[in-house]
Amino acid sequence: MHASQPIGIFDSGYGGLTVMKEILGKMPQYDYVYLGDNARAPYGNRSFETVYRYTLQCVEWFFEQGCPLVILACNTASAKALRTIQQNDLQRLNPNNRVLGVIRPTTEIIGQFTNTNKVGILATTGTVQSGSYTIEIEKFYPEIEVFQEACPIWVPLIENNEHNSPGADYFVQKHLQNILARKEDIDVLLLACTHYPLLLNKIQQFLPTGITVISQGEIVAQSLVDYLQRHPEIEQRCSRQGTRAFYTTDSTEDFDNHASIFFGERLQSRHLAL
Repeated sequence: MHASQPIGIFDSGYGGLTVMKEILGKMPQYDYVYLGDNARAPYGNRSFETVYRYTLQCVEWFFEQGCPLVILACNTASAKALRTIQQNDLQRLNPNNRVLGVIRPTTEIIGQFTNTNKVGILATTGTVQSGSYTIEIEKFYPEIEVFQEACPIWVPLIENNEHNSPGADYFVQKHLQNILARKEDIDVLLLACTHYPLLLNKIQQFLPTGITVISQGEIVAQSLVDYLQRHPEIEQRCSRQGTRAFYTTDSTEDFDNHASIFFGERLQSRHLAL
């Protein structure tokens, strides 16, 4: 048994920090370890096989750190790798551990936000191509029509700290116009990438009234609270010293500088060579 059994939070880069911030707001008592696979980011345009291979390698690392529970705070990893890891690899790696994603918690409740049953998904190319949101929403709300828009330029805008600049306006407006042109009565837009909440103010500037924009962080955090209440066998294995550790597979200096944009405070990360 590890003295420390932190909850693992994984992302291909920085976006998962927006989810981690919400989780810490609700459950600061647990230990957490965050890993950003920045050296191989972005995952959004990579193949299913590559995303699966990278994600599995990182999940194995989390398990080696003693994590009984790993959250894939990355929509692309959740879309392209989660199911395979749950079905094919957990039994071999550690059948008592759990790996969860960010797609299901959102799709379970998205029907509560729409009156027209027309929902738009703004996401990376990889998440859109996976069809994961369409598939999952269909399970819970078969009456909802889903319209997707890939926004590949949004992540680099955010990671280069250009998301509040006038130069970002064109790319935000372009993708909003594209998705709203698909169906006139879309009344919910889901930000299906953990980077996108940083664009929320700009998105709302260019939206007509009556459209609800959903960010995932708070939903995922509340879902994790509920999950741990329902699964005491996992919850009791999570250590509670209130510690946080941050790792990146790339430059720690770059990670620390960028992370403050997403996390709202200065971090000190450690380098992990995978």
